[in-house]
Amino acid sequence: MSQVKENDTVKVHYTGKLEDGQVFDSSLEREPLEFTLGQGQLIPGFENGILNMSVNEKKTINIPSSEAYGDVREELFQEIPKSELPENIEPQKGMGLVSRTPEGREIQLVVADVKNESIVVDANHPLAGKDLTFDIEVLEIK
Repeated sequence: MSQVKENDTVKVHYTGKLEDGQVFDSSLEREPLEFTLGQGQLIPGFENGILNMSVNEKKTINIPSSEAYGDVREELFQEIPKSELPENIEPQKGMGLVSRTPEGREIQLVVADVKNESIVVDANHPLAGKDLTFDIEVLEIK
């Protein structure tokens, strides 16, 4: 029976959970995830976790933050004057914002703090600094 190896294209169903058991993503109610190993499409811990799995095999993998979205990086927090925000926005802690780089690339931000004259935004991935658990089932190996 074939097993998943580098450069294989695979289809998997997965459910991703935080340490407290909260589900943050799942493919069970939609199409399975299809990707090619070794192309950097997914976090390293996910790719490493399915190596050597067989079709129809199920497994739970625990991925430390260092093999997921990395640690929270302080340099990705930035204070912005409220005067630079669009007039129709009333910032709230936890609110999502989108910014554009000079090249036109979108960056997802979260309001980390609201001060009198400014806000602090966080450009870290929402799952940065978190250890993740995935329940995975390999459906197909191409």
